[in-house]
Amino acid sequence: MSCRDIEPLVVARVIGEVVDSFNPSVKMNVIYCYNNGSKQVFNSHEFMPPVIAAKPRVDIGGEDMRSAYTLIMTDPDVPGPSDPYLREHLHWIVTDIPGSTDASFGKEIMSYESPKPIIGIHRYVFLLYNQNRGRQTVKPPATRDHFNTRKFAAENGLGSPVAAVYFNAQRETAARRR
Repeated sequence: MSCRDIEPLVVARVIGEVVDSFNPSVKMNVIYCYNNGSKQVFNSHEFMPPVIAAKPRVDIGGEDMRSAYTLIMTDPDVPGPSDPYLREHLHWIVTDIPGSTDASFGKEIMSYESPKPIIGIHRYVFLLYNQNRGRQTVKPPATRDHFNTRKFAAENGLGSPVAAVYFNAQRETAARRR
């Protein structure tokens, strides 16, 4: 992985507002499947709410199945990007994901909550952490609101992320009537 992999995260202020700078070292693919097909998440791509309603498939690279990872999905733009005073809102946490598998092999400690942006264009961030101590107890936060990724990672001994990707979404406009 190179600086090009991290640059979109800096430009979008994911690095800075959500996490500190890090060196990506594990491959992660996030793919949403819906009735008409599937779409992979790439930095800054926009997704419509129906596409992101169900939890995605998250494929994890990693060295081997003895490695364990924690996946976090968060929205740093709540209630709206111009005044995100409720930053962050937690959408999903999966722990104990074996390396070279996908998130379905892990332990979901916070179930997937579909993104439903109301005001403006929101960033939805997927962060992957290597559980340095292998299988370890990662405690779920008491609430989804006012989540703090940095604080959560520190409290659970997760260190810096090893992969990250984000997408944008906004409320679907209502059908216009005459």
